[in-house]
Order: sequence, then C-alpha cells, then structure tokens
Amino acid sequence: MQTEQNTCIYLPKDQGPLLLLPLLQTYLVQTFIHTPRGLTCAGEEYWVDSRTVYIGHKEPPPAAEAYIPQRYPDNRIVSSKYTLWNFIPKNLFEQFRRIANFYFLLIFLVQLIIDTPTSPVTSGLPLFFVITVTAIKQGYEDWLRHKADCSINECPVDMVQQGTVVRTQSSKLRVGDVVMVREDETFPCDLILLSSSRGDGTCYVTTTSLDGESSHKTYYAVPDTMAFKTEQEVDSLHATIECEQPQPDLYKFVGRINIYKEREDPIARPLGAENLLLRGATLKNTGHIYAVAIYTGMDTKMALNYQSKSQKRSAVEKSMNAFLIVYLCILISKAVINTVLKYAWQWSADRDEPWYNHRTEIDRERHVVIRAFTDFLAFMVLFNYIIPVSMYVTVEMQKFLGSYFIAWDKDMYDEELGVGAQVNTSDLNEELGQVEYVFTDKTGTLTENNMEFIECCVDGHVYIPHAICNGQILSAASSIDMIDSSPGGYRREHEDLFFRALCLCHTVQAKEEETVDSIKRGIHLGKPTSFYISSSPDEVALVEGNTHSYKQHLIHIIMDRNSEIQMVVSGKVEQVRARVEQNAVEGLRTLCVAYRSLSPAEYEEACHQLSDAKLALKDREQRLAQAYDLIERDFTLLGATAVEDRLQEKAADTIESLQKAGMKVWVLTGDKMETAAATCYASKLFRRSTQILELTKKRTEEQSLHDVLFDLSRTVLRQRSLSGLSVECQDYGLIIDGATLSAVLKPSPESSGSGNYREIFLEICRNCSAVLCCRMAPLQKAQIVKLIKASKEHPITLAIGDGANDVSMILEAHVGIGIMGKEGRQAARNSDYAIPKFKHLKKMLLVHGHFYYIRIAELVQYFFYKNVCFIFPQFLYQFFCGFSQQPLYDTAYLTLYNISFTSLPILLYSLIEKHIKEHPTKTKKRFEPIILFLDVAKNALLRWPVFLYWTCLGLFNACIFFFGAYFLFDNTTFTSNGQMFGNWTFGTLVFTVLVFTVTLKLALDTHHWTWINHFVIWGSLLFYVIFSLLWGGIIWPFLNYQRMYYVFMQMLSSGPAWLGIILLIAISLLPDVVKKVLCRTLWPTATERSRHGISVHSNCH
Repeated sequence: MQTEQNTCIYLPKDQGPLLLLPLLQTYLVQTFIHTPRGLTCAGEEYWVDSRTVYIGHKEPPPAAEAYIPQRYPDNRIVSSKYTLWNFIPKNLFEQFRRIANFYFLLIFLVQLIIDTPTSPVTSGLPLFFVITVTAIKQGYEDWLRHKADCSINECPVDMVQQGTVVRTQSSKLRVGDVVMVREDETFPCDLILLSSSRGDGTCYVTTTSLDGESSHKTYYAVPDTMAFKTEQEVDSLHATIECEQPQPDLYKFVGRINIYKEREDPIARPLGAENLLLRGATLKNTGHIYAVAIYTGMDTKMALNYQSKSQKRSAVEKSMNAFLIVYLCILISKAVINTVLKYAWQWSADRDEPWYNHRTEIDRERHVVIRAFTDFLAFMVLFNYIIPVSMYVTVEMQKFLGSYFIAWDKDMYDEELGVGAQVNTSDLNEELGQVEYVFTDKTGTLTENNMEFIECCVDGHVYIPHAICNGQILSAASSIDMIDSSPGGYRREHEDLFFRALCLCHTVQAKEEETVDSIKRGIHLGKPTSFYISSSPDEVALVEGNTHSYKQHLIHIIMDRNSEIQMVVSGKVEQVRARVEQNAVEGLRTLCVAYRSLSPAEYEEACHQLSDAKLALKDREQRLAQAYDLIERDFTLLGATAVEDRLQEKAADTIESLQKAGMKVWVLTGDKMETAAATCYASKLFRRSTQILELTKKRTEEQSLHDVLFDLSRTVLRQRSLSGLSVECQDYGLIIDGATLSAVLKPSPESSGSGNYREIFLEICRNCSAVLCCRMAPLQKAQIVKLIKASKEHPITLAIGDGANDVSMILEAHVGIGIMGKEGRQAARNSDYAIPKFKHLKKMLLVHGHFYYIRIAELVQYFFYKNVCFIFPQFLYQFFCGFSQQPLYDTAYLTLYNISFTSLPILLYSLIEKHIKEHPTKTKKRFEPIILFLDVAKNALLRWPVFLYWTCLGLFNACIFFFGAYFLFDNTTFTSNGQMFGNWTFGTLVFTVLVFTVTLKLALDTHHWTWINHFVIWGSLLFYVIFSLLWGGIIWPFLNYQRMYYVFMQMLSSGPAWLGIILLIAISLLPDVVKKVLCRTLWPTATERSRHGISVHSNCH
C-alpha cells in the first residue's frame, strides 16, 4: 500500500512568510505570521502577569472558574503634560530645575531679604520674563495636545449592547465591550477580532498611523466565532480571554480565548498578533467587523509606543554650561575681591564711619563675619548680571523659530509623497552642522524599496520576464510570458512546483482603484485597473514576475488547494547557488525556494506541537520555535529569484558631497555582503580605486581574529605613514559582518596581552574612508553607533533609516533622522528630524546645519561678550566709590539691557544670518566643501581660545567705556553752561557707549543684510534713545524718587559728550575691525575665500 505524504514548500523566515502546501495551508494561515523585516524583538520573551477579559461583561459559568472583577483604565487618551490645576506648580518646578533659573531666583530672594544696592525688580523682572515666555510656550504646546486628545476621545463608536448597536463616545469604552467597526473606520482601542463580514473570517487593515505602512495586512477572526453575522449572535457569545498585560511591541501578542457552551466543556483557542487589531489602524476592503476591547486608553500599544524619548544635548549646550561655570567663578571672584577690599578700605576709622554716613546701633552690634557675608551677597547681587539669564530664552526662541525654516524649505518637499521635512525636536538644529559620522541603512534609505522582478533560476534554467507591470494588471497582460535565457531548452514540468510556491507563499491581493496617502493607485492611461497590494514590496515584485504566465495554474491551485501535489526534486543545486552569488554581486535581492515532503506521522506531530505551543501563555515563542524545528530541516533547494531595489535619486551625489565635507559615511544593513557591496559601489561610497578590507566570518575562519585585525591594522597604518611622502594616498574601505562584530566587541583573554580588539578595530575604521557593516541585527546597529560615540575623539554621530529596525541606532546617535519611506513611519516618529528622501540629507546638513551652527555660536559668544561689557565697568566703579556697592547704572537700564535694548538684534541675526552669499551645495567648483566645513568642525567656534578672545574683547571694551568716560569727566565743567555732571550722568554716558558699541559690533559681524536687519538694529538704538528721553523727561507718579530726571537730556546738551560717545565707540570697535582685516588678509578661512571667490584645494586626508 502506498504511503500518503503531505507536502510543504518553504521560504526562509527572514526573507518571507512560511506556508505549508496544501494540507497545512489553511491551518498555518493563522500559525505562520509574516513578520516585517527587522521588527522582531531580540532576547527572551518577557512575561508578565496575565489579565482576564470577560466578553460583554458576562460572568463565566459557576463551574468554570472564579469570577474576579478587574479594574482597567478607560479609553481616554492623555498625551498632555499638564492640567488646569497643576500647570503653574509643575511648570515652575520644572523650570527652576535649571541651574540658571534657580540661581537668579536665589539672587532675587537675597534682594528681598537683605539691603542690596539694586532693586529686586532688576533681577525679578528679567527672571519673570524668562519664566513667563517659557511657560506660555510650553502651555500652548500642551493646549494643542489637549485639543488633539479631545478630538480623539469624543470620536463616535458603535457598541453592541443587548443585541443592538448603540453609538457612544470613544472615551466611554471599557475592556470587554463588543464594538462594531465599519470599513474605513479607525479602531478605537486594541481589539480581538471575533467575526467579519467576509465569509472566510478575515479582514484587511492598514497601519499607516502606527508605522506608516499603507499595505493591506490580513487579520483573522477566532474560528469558533467567525460565523457570527448579526449583533444578536455576537451578543450571545459567552467567553473569556486570558492574555498578557499591556506591552509596547506592536507585533507581539499572546493570549487564548475560552468559549463556554451549555452542557459542553469550554473550548480553548489560541490568540496571537494575527487576531489583534491595534488602535489607530484602519479597516479596509471589509464591510464591517465585530471585535472585543482588550486594551483601552493608555494601555493600548499605540499609547505605550508614544513614550517620551531620552533627552539629547547638543555640543553647543554643553559649551554654554561650561562657559556659564567660568563666568560664575568670575562672579564669585569679583564679589570676594570687592568684599576684602571694602574691609581693607574701611580699616581706618574715618573711612569706616565717615561723618556723612553714621551707622545705626544695630549695624554696630552685628558680628563682622555676618556683615562681611551680607556684603558678599550684596556684591553678588550687584555683579550678577554677568550671568546672561535671557540667553537661555533667546536660545530657545532661536531654536524653536529656526526649526520652521527646515519645515518651510521647498527644496526638501517631495511631490510624490506630498510631504516635506519635519522637525520633531528643535534642540539639535546646530548639531546638524557638526556631524562627523553618518550611519545609514541601505534598503529604503539608499535604495527606493521599490522592487522589480529581474529573473529567476529554476533547476539551472534562468527565466527573465518579457515585461514588467509595475504593480498594474494591464488589459494586455495576457500576452506576458517568461523568456528562457538559458541554453538547453524549456522544460515546464520541472518548474511547476517552483512557480506554485511563488503563487501561494505570499500575502498579495488584487485591488481596484483607491487613494492611499493622497496618492491614487490603480490608474493606467486614465482608466481604472486592478493593482497588487501586499505587506512586502518583494512579494509584489515576485507575483508580478510570474503570475501572468501561470494564471491558469494559479486559479487551479486556489480552487484545488486540498488536492495531492506531486513533487519533483531538482538535482542542479550548484547551478542555482552560483546564480544566487552572481545576482548578489550585481546588487540584486535574492530569495531561495525550498521544499520538503512530510509523512502523515510527521504532519500529525507538527500539528500537535504547534497546537500546544499556541495555547501557551508563557514562553510561547520558544515553544513555537521548537515546533517549527520539526518542519524547518532537510529542505531541498528548488530555485531562486532575483529582485532589484534601485538606488534612490541623487543618493550617490549626496554621499559624495558628505564625504567631501569631511564626514565619514557608514552603511549598516542586514543584507548579505555581496548585495550591500554592490549598492556601496553604485552609491559611490566605494570607488573602483578603493582597496576593500574584509573583516568577515569567512576570513576569520581561515585566520584567527587576532591575526586578521593586526594584518589590517598594519596595512592601514603603513599607508598612513607613506601618505606624508606621496601626493597620492590609498583609499580604503572596510567590510565587516555581524558575526565578526560580535567577536570584536566581546572581551577576549587572547587580546589582553596586546590591547583590546575594540581599539584596534576603531583604529582601522579611522583610516578607512567608508565602512560597510552587513548582516547587522538592529541591536548591533546601535552598538556600532555607541562604539563610535564613546571613542576617544567623541565625534558627533548621525543615524538615518526608514524602518523599525533602524529605530535603535536613530535613538542612540547624537542626531537621528528618519526617512518617510515605504517601510513605515516608525523611524520617522522616533527620530529628531524626518525627511522624504535620502537626497534631502545633503541640504539638511550642508546648508541648514552649517548655518544653524554659525548663528548659534555667534549668539552664545555675543551674549557673554555683551554682558562682560555691561558689568565690568560696574566692577571698576567700586574702586572709585569706596566699595560702597553703589550701582553705576540706573535700575531701568539694569533691567532692560538684556530684555529690550540688545535682545532683538542678536535674535534676528541668529535666525537669518548667512555668512556666505550662496549655498555651499550650489557653489561653483572654485572651492572644496570639505575645507569650508572644516572651518567649523569639532565645535570650532565655541572652543576655549575663541571664548577667551570674546571675553578679552569684552574686557577691553569695558575698560574703554569706563576710563574713557572717566577721563572726559576729569574736567568737571563738562557742559557749556558750567554745570557739573553727577554720578548718574557718568553712568548714563558709559551705558550709552555700551549699547551703541555692542549693537554696532553685531552690525559689523552681519554679512546678510535685509530690511529686517536694518529695522531691528537701528530700531533698537532708536528705542534706547526714545526710552531714555521719556524716562528722564517725565515725572512718573508711581516712582518714589526719580534720580534720572533730565539726566539724559543734560548729557546730550553737551558737545563734548557727543564727541566723547563717538570717539569711545570708534576706539572700542577698532581692535575687532583690525583683527578681522588682518586675519582675512593673512590667514583667510575657506569661508572667507569662497566669499571672495578665491580658489582653495584640499590634499588627501
């Protein structure tokens, strides 16, 4: 008697779905779940306590199990941070966690508690301004979140109650409620599919709002409830669901449903991710479904995935904090010096208590230490303006407003997708101009992720499609056939099994015209046609390539899926493997098809283990893997396919520009080495002259890892030593795979005597112009980024990708950029910036990033400079007033200097300044971009020498202001009518020179003039003059005293005062002008050369 056998055809899980044909096909529709590339979670399954859900809130039968009511959150989504009641205290607490804000709060309290030389208003008003502006900004952003939450929570939902459909609000849903969702509606919470309007119990879903994938995914109803078609039938269901507690993995779910029937034992059915409909997904191609709420509100996977990311800090922010500490030390030093000198000055009795300033009894009785400490605090208050509190709010405003220039950039708008660049965080704008390492994914980032079927090899024969349909089933497609390009004739009977596998092992559907993401699909020559949709572009390409020529066979297989299939084993495996290697070298994506025959006993054993594993709530993945091992072995290779993923437009030009700008580009991909290397050559990451160094598993099997590393190290170091003697230098490229990387990163006793492998690996990488990391797991991508970040140079890193498997490296890098591609929006959502195409990275870094860094570096240095100019004359003044803590400036000037008089010009400068007239990416070939951007590399404009120059310039200007005015005042009859100037006139003269000098200094640094610049710069000076005239020209009734009355007018009435102001401004600006002229003449930077059209060149680096 002939033994009956059941046959299965296999596609490897990392390449596509696994399906068994034909007897296992129906069963494994729910067993083998297609997992998108890179979205599986590494590590062991994380198990948490389960929850029990009572469908329709019905208690289980008394004999079944104990009824334990559980409390779950309602279905409200709360993304807001504040409420009406906690906004003020919570926001204030968060703001005063900042060191600068807390410092000024302490200064303000000191002014309130003790007798200080300045009014508390001088510190309180700027602090109040900063706190208020920040609170308004954060409050507005939170109000927008509240508004979005309300629109979601008030969305109408159809709920099944007592056999009828009742409409309610989304926020009122509870766990266990049964809902009805119609086509094109969004799921209100996480649901378990009970039944569908489709006869086979399936429904189609798009998850665009979750991961951006517009492809249609298939989900399956519980087999025992899939026949329910009416509300009454659904309401009659008596069942409970046991499942895991909420966790954020979108592609993982473990549970089971227990269905109770009268006088029958409960029926247990497994539940997996194929039964779970996620909140935010949309129902497609299905009339309606019935489903039960399993996770609601903040327990839904969508809500759990919107948790805040770790805060990234830019190099500029770190420099600001370092400079702030220096100035804080200067402030304390000033206060200590003045306190000591005050008591040294008052050592004699006539100075300690002069005739015009007798002490009170309380002052005489106070201990000298207490008096000294009080004086120290008073001097701290007097000099505290050297710390620029308004700098932080100006920086925040600059980053917030500046981020809109990226979003508004028309050059970064993609017509096909209908989207432009997005800014998810504005804190890293300037970091874009400091990037030294770029880590990029390959598929969907460098390439289009738009697959085109090229050929297939079966039994040693190569087949090439005569025409490609590009996703459209055309009316003339019936004539499309395969052309056999191999010698030896055509034997279709040997290829039937291969093409049957391709026709069945996929999730492709044919769909009529529809609009997805504002893009119409299914239109050909103005007429509606059908087109293919799938969760994988590879599958669409494969079906396009072979379905038409095997149309009758496809229909026959679908109609006769349970019939026996005769399998023919091919013997020319070597020829297929050789073809696969050749296709990989050409940069094509390859996929192998294999088969294995199962005996009835093997089939029954596999079914039994799979059934037990699927019912398990704990360690389900491990148990399923063990069950799969019974099937996934002893396969026979049938053939292979080749699919092309074309390079994105201008990807090669972008990489070339980044390399010329001094950045090192690494490609991190999960693809095999040959395919990835071909893409690197096509994208100009590797050139034909590049010497490729391989650090792969194949090589380490022939040599020890230790020997391979030291051989490569000697090679690159020898070339580096010779490069100084020769004009030409060798260009190296490194290729490493995931297995070897794990060995490099793993500490080894072998490496203890001769250094760590990591350092040797890093040394090799430093001397390579480009690096390709292939066969990388998502976690390994993040490890590579972290390794470079932690190296001794501490370079600024950028990671860019389009898929969920790129999220780990995007979050790890200093700057993460997501591409809004076909692999979804998960990378874009978790990134700092999102762009439509890889080519937009060029302008993002070389234009926006470069300008942002130049602007904010000037902003930071300018703020410290103008505050040194502001407060150092106050320090010098104490030597001429007996260290009496007498302020040099009026209270209004102390308060408004940073808020009004000097704030707008630098803010506008930091938003629109362009130090070169044309974009670096659009300049002629008269200079090399690498030289231009090396001018500001390594945070060049915020290094300590530059900071020291700005500080010294501020000290010089302050001395000119003070001593220039002092010598002018040496003639006490400074006015034409013989009147004498007082101390407030002296302070006003110094302050006038100060305001004009720092404003004109910024005007001298401005290269890009617009009418806005003129309006703000000259308008700020005019505002100061008008304010001073009004402040000193009117008797204000709300002031107890008015010491500035007629002071400004009196100063302006003096001719020598006008001459002195002009002369002091000119002397103050002269050194900076001379320095600029000399530097531009003798040591011009690349920026200055490009500005004047001077050619510069770079040597090998």
